[in-house]
Formats: sequence, structure tokens, C-alpha cells
Amino acid sequence: MAGSFNKFMALALCATALTPVAAIAQEAADESGASEERRFGAVVVTAQRREENLLDVPLSVSAFDGELLSDLGIQTMDEVAKISPNVTLEVSRGTNNTLSAFIRGVGQQDPVSGFESGVGIYVDDVYLNRPQGAVLEVYDVERIEVLRGPQGTLYGRNTIGGAVKYVTKGLSDDPTLKVRGALGSYNQRDIVANASTPLTDNLRVGAGVAFFTRDGFGENLITGEDNYNKDVAAYRLSAEWDVTDKFQIRVAGDYMSDESNARQGHRMIPDLSAPFEYPVLNNVYDTRAGLNAIKQNVDVKGGSIVAQYELNDNITLKNILAYREDEGTSPIDFDSLPEVDVDVPAIYTNDQLSNEFQISYSSDRLNGIVGAYYLEANSDTVFDVGLFTTGELLNLINSTTIYSGYTAQTYGDVGTNTWSIFADFTYDLTDQFSIALGGRYTEDKRSSTVLRRTYLGGFSEFFGGNGAVAATISNFTGSETFDDFSPRASLTYKPVEDHTLYATYSQGFKGGSFDPRGVSTLAIDLDQSGSVTPDEVKAFMLFEPEEVDSYEIGWKSNLFDNRLQSSLAVFYMDYKDVQIPGSVGVDANNDGVFETFAGVTTNAGAATLWGVEYEGTALLGEKMFNDTDMLTASTSIGYINAEYDEFIAIVGGTAVNLADQRVVQNTPEWTGSLRFSYDTPFNILQKEGRLIINQMTSYRGDSSQFEIPSAIDQEAYTLVDLSLRWQETGSRWGFNMTAKNLTDERYRVSGYNFINPVTGAPSLGLEGVLTGFYGDPRTFTFGIDYTF
Repeated sequence: MAGSFNKFMALALCATALTPVAAIAQEAADESGASEERRFGAVVVTAQRREENLLDVPLSVSAFDGELLSDLGIQTMDEVAKISPNVTLEVSRGTNNTLSAFIRGVGQQDPVSGFESGVGIYVDDVYLNRPQGAVLEVYDVERIEVLRGPQGTLYGRNTIGGAVKYVTKGLSDDPTLKVRGALGSYNQRDIVANASTPLTDNLRVGAGVAFFTRDGFGENLITGEDNYNKDVAAYRLSAEWDVTDKFQIRVAGDYMSDESNARQGHRMIPDLSAPFEYPVLNNVYDTRAGLNAIKQNVDVKGGSIVAQYELNDNITLKNILAYREDEGTSPIDFDSLPEVDVDVPAIYTNDQLSNEFQISYSSDRLNGIVGAYYLEANSDTVFDVGLFTTGELLNLINSTTIYSGYTAQTYGDVGTNTWSIFADFTYDLTDQFSIALGGRYTEDKRSSTVLRRTYLGGFSEFFGGNGAVAATISNFTGSETFDDFSPRASLTYKPVEDHTLYATYSQGFKGGSFDPRGVSTLAIDLDQSGSVTPDEVKAFMLFEPEEVDSYEIGWKSNLFDNRLQSSLAVFYMDYKDVQIPGSVGVDANNDGVFETFAGVTTNAGAATLWGVEYEGTALLGEKMFNDTDMLTASTSIGYINAEYDEFIAIVGGTAVNLADQRVVQNTPEWTGSLRFSYDTPFNILQKEGRLIINQMTSYRGDSSQFEIPSAIDQEAYTLVDLSLRWQETGSRWGFNMTAKNLTDERYRVSGYNFINPVTGAPSLGLEGVLTGFYGDPRTFTFGIDYTF
């Protein structure tokens, strides 16, 4: 794999070589029809809550406009990680649209109630409190911004690792219509339509609809259903009202329904209990998962009202009121076998109400924001863990699996009430020097109910089962409040035009909570009083906040008369009290069978993370073969050294530091991408038009799914994509072709592992769990669009 990365680095260095090629003049861009803003990275972003050229922002920001995302064939937000250094965005294990996000080694993989995300996902400045439904379909999008490092003094919700902003298009003063259809591999059939129209001189309305469907990449050999298929419908409505020249209101609503089949995993080992009848399948997209207690289904909806009032030339007031909710069911068959062994039907319900009020100030020397944020959210998760280890497995009867056996149920209800005030101001000391100071005070209140019960005779009533409650092993209700002040300071120096040097310190904070899988009856009588007190139970279930101190220096530049634009950042992060969630099997009766499990969430870790990130766009040539062609290359390279300094675990009743045996999950050492774009006149059937070719190669180094390295970890891999777009001159019709994963790479994006790393024996259930979920195979898509 080292050889592959060396080749990639060589290509990247060639693509961004500083050798002068040819000047890129605006008149040449106008003549060719290739917009300099679009093709050469002069993207306007709002990372500091005001519109700025990306090259002037003293933050680590990647920004991709909607046209570029469309040209690259990017359909869901997780694909943005291909072109963002040190970023992991993946579909969570056993789901179709739950997002696992990591930036610079900080994130959260577990989607159950009680765990907060380390990376904030925003839709039009509205923070999504839960990861369910966050694998957003990319349509009707103006741009996507990826901010690396702690966020809090500029954004509504404090996030410790970074933020991803999904910004939808505003409405035009003229009637608009864009329709796009696509056919592709695996019977892909997509249609997307967006339209807007003014109703009066000061009122505009718009709507968007999208349907994404395809057959599965594989098959469930037990149920006969497609595996990895897609059946998604999405809708969006919006209205913009210019009440006066200085007062605007935007109302928006969206709805998404995912009725795709459950995404079941590929079992990587044969079954481990008699009669050993299931060998490993050849196709990684095939499965033998037999769980059908519920169907997979996810519904997500929300709405927002954004009001903005320009008080005077210096002060603008803005309020963002939003409500969102989602409900989803997932049948997750951990062992991917028809036996009832670690079969987990799950229900997720979430709702949130948020409000953010901002006062923005802008003048010649001083720019900044003061804000207040409030979030009230509730999250319920209930799931059964069905095991046949203490009961009898009955056969399939009328295509319905009927179980008799042991079920461990977990019900968690988590309420979040958080409020904060924040401020961030930049003052230009001179035309070259600026200083920024910011701070945020946050108060998080977490209220939790954790109920764990065991059933005999089948699944619980939540999943239509006839099981009877045999025991209650957790019945906990408690609340805790966490508060924090997080500062930010930044110094910016612009020695000459088109060069920005900056140094930034920022602190990130993520609140604590209660272990949603904790077993309260295992709490210890620490004061030797003869009984476990409520405070001791609460302390046993509680995990504390985590905190990061982040230091960064950077250089952004526009070199050689606009021939090379680049951004270079070096960062160092001191990560403390890292929350490590997980589950372990429990042998309750010492018979050698791990028939249940317990949550083990702790603040076991302290880590140091440092690295380098580079992003650049270079003009390689223009007018090479004709008067108006243009060849550019864009590169992103990320390196991170992420290591635990401390990882405390209890071994044989003794606290032991296992830092040298643990790794930071979902954080490859190297990430990178290389994209060539060629824009040229091209005639088809005697019709004049322009052809845009994008070839992208993306690389991810070795990464681990969990803190303990295992067989489900993914070795380094490279993906090669190609896209072409042709549009006749003066025509409203456009045609495109996209090919993804041309080398048909097989790569794991998530998985489950309940295998003892030393003995190879199951650490939960009898069959053993070592299951992988994979990224998409090679696909081809052909599309046509019409714009009015």
C-alpha cells in the first residue's frame, strides 16, 4: 500500500507544480464559458457568519459548490469525504441513512440515544441533533462547507471536532425550472426537479422533489430481498418574503422517506457452532441475515423560519427557528445468519426544537457576531438483542421467524436542554494585521431513563413478540447538568495581496451523558455502606464531558497570477476525557456462553492528534488544442498522527493503561484526492457545444473501526471516478455520464466484531459476530437535464 500512496503523492505534486504555465485571465474565462469562480475555487462561504472569499477565511474550510458536486456525480453527503482531507463521513453499520462523522480523529460512531455527535451537521444553519437521516441526498444545493476543528463561537451548537454545512439554493426573482433524470447500473432510476417563481415583486416560492431508486448490489439469500438497494423520496418547499428592503423572511420545510430494504452485512467467518453449515459467501454484498421482525423504514421531516432585519448599515439581526423530527426502524442482524443469535430489531425516534438569535456587526475595522442558542431535544431508542443460546430455535413457519429463547432489551430515553451565548469579533489592527477573539458559554442538561430487561419466549412487545419479562437489570432515571466556557483566539497577517497567514487557538467541548446500555445493578458500593446508594448508581451510569484544545497555523495563497490557489494548515490537538462507548458480552451463569451484554462507556482516553492538510487548485494549461479550452487540477492531502496517550481499562480489578494497544478509530493516517478537469469545445452530430471532463482519484489509508484493531479494519484503498458533461451552445439541455469506482474496489466502511482477539471464540452469542458493510461497487450513470 505504501507504493500506491507514493504514486498518488507523485501525481499530486505534478498537478500542483509551481512551474508557470499560462496566465488565467478573466476575459479568457468569459470567452470559454468556464466561470473562474466555479472552476478555480473562488468560492464565497459563510464560515464566519458573513460572506467571504474562501481564501480570506482564517479557518480550515473546504467548500464545494452545487455545480461541481453535480459534475462529480456526488449524490449523498458522505461522498464529500472523498475530497476533504482528514474527514470521514460514512453510512453507519446496519443502516441506510445514519451518518458516522469524524474530522481530525474526533467524532462519534454509535447512533443510539445518549451519545452526542462530535461533528455538527447543519442544513441552512439548522443543527441536526441526531445522526439518523443525516446521510443527506445532494439536490437543490448551493454548496457544502466542511469546517475542521472545534466550532462554537460562530455556530449555534458547540461541536468539538468540526461541522458540515449543507446550504440550499435561494430563490430567484425570475421563474426557474430544472429537471434531471438518470438511469444507471443496478437498474438505477432517479428523477430530481426544482422550480421557483415570484408571486409578487417581493414574494417568491420554490419546491423540489427527488426520487432515488435502484436494485441491490447483492441479495439476501434467506429472505430473497435485494441487499443494498435504494428507495428514497425527498421533498422540499420554501418561500422568501421581502417584507421591506431591510427585512426578509424565509420559510422552508422538507420531508424524506427511505423505504429501502434493510442493509445487512457480509459475514466474514463461517458459523462457529454446530452444525457449521454456512461457509463465507463469495459476494460481499450478499447476506444470510434472517431477521425480519420489523421492516426498515425511516421518515425525516422538519421546518424552519429565518428572519433577518438590517437595523442600519452596521448591525443586522437574524433569528433561526426550527423544528425537526424523525422515526426509523431497523432490523440489524449482527451475525448475518438465519439463526437467532445477536439479532437486533431497533426503533429510533427523535425530535428537536431550536432557536438561534444573532446580532451581526460590520464596519471598516470591526466585524463580528453575538448570539444566543437554545435546543430542546428528545431521543428514544429501543432495541432487542435476540439470542437462542438459552432457548430453542424454531424453524421458519409461513415465512415468519418464531423464536423461543433469550432476549435482552434496552430502552433509552434521553432529553437534552441546552442553551448558550457566544460572541466572536475580528478587528483589523492595520490593513495587514487582524486579531479575532471569541468565546462561548454552554449549559447542557441531560435527562436519561435507561431500562434494561430480559425476556424469555421471544422478542418484546415492541417488535410484535410474545416474550415474557424474566428480569429487570437496569431501571435508572437521572439527570445531570454540564457547563463550559470555550474561548477562541486568532491572529491573521496578510503580507501582500492574495496571501493570508493565520494562527488560531480554539477549545471544543462535548457534554456528558448516561450510558444508554449501562447495567445499573452492577453499580458498586463504594462507601461500603452495605447497599448501593442512588448517587453511586448515578455515578456508575454517568460519563463526563470531553474537551479538546486545538492549535492551528495556516497559509492561504493565490500564486502566479491566479494559476495556483492553495491552502496549507498544520494543527495540534490535545484531546482529554475521550468518551469511549462500547458493549461487551457477559457470561451471567459462568457456563462459557456470553448470553447477554453490558455497556462500558467510560472517559478512558487522552489523545494527541497532530497533522497537516493541503488543498490546491492549479491551472495546468489553456488554449492547448483550441482557443477556449482549459485544464485544471485540484488536490487535497491530509496527514494525521493520532495516538492515545492514556487509555485506562479495568483488567482483573486493576486499572491498566492500554494506550499502546489502542488506536483512534475511523481516522486513516493519510487521505487525499486528485482531480483533473478539462473544459473544451466539442461538437456532437454537427451541434456545437462544450464538454467538461472530470477525473477524480481519492485515497484513504489504513483505518480501524474500533479502538482495538481487528479483522474488520480496512486496509488502504484508492477509488477512481470519471464524469463527463456535454451541453449544446445556447441549449437548455445537458447530458452527462458518471462512472464511479472504476476499478471495482471492495472496501469496508463499517462493521461489527464480537470475537475474542486471542482465542477466536465468540464474545457474544454462540455463532460469533464478524460482519462487514461495504462501499458501493463499480457503477455507471447516464443523465439528462433541462434548465429553464
